[in-house]
Amino acid sequence: MEMIDALLSRRAVRAYIDETVSEECLNLILQAGLTAPTGHGKQPREFVVVTDDETLKTLSEARQTGSARMLASASAAIAVFGDPEVADTWVEDCSIAMTAMWLEADALGLGACWIQCRGRDASDDETTGAYVSRVLGAPEGLQLLAMLSVGHPAKHPEPRCPEDLHWEKVHRGSF
Repeated sequence: MEMIDALLSRRAVRAYIDETVSEECLNLILQAGLTAPTGHGKQPREFVVVTDDETLKTLSEARQTGSARMLASASAAIAVFGDPEVADTWVEDCSIAMTAMWLEADALGLGACWIQCRGRDASDDETTGAYVSRVLGAPEGLQLLAMLSVGHPAKHPEPRCPEDLHWEKVHRGSF
């Protein structure tokens, strides 16, 4: 598969069937995240893989707006934390890892969705980052960027068409 085909076919999948994602697939997804580049090779990211149904249900409450609800039916979640003490590029480094893992999940025929956590709230009294850190026992100082839901898709949306891309956003030489 050409890289552009992989990018066009990758879509947010929020509904999953009740089928376990194999350890082999999870390890390939994690390998994609671990091979993603980081600024100066500093590796400020940490991954927490969750496959326990009760913990996934608890994590599904991590966003006040409900966009984490899909975790209740997912086979797994991968929480991606960064350490600002290791690198000031932790947000970018974690984002690249999230993208690589999402693309790998799609290449494996799985569904996945990026659940934004940084800058979001779990309730009026707690941020999403604090909530997930508490649930997963994250060490002090780590910052949660996002979670990737992973599962066998109930339905995979159609790939994007190159003609439908926002080419008007491309400027050459200057605006």
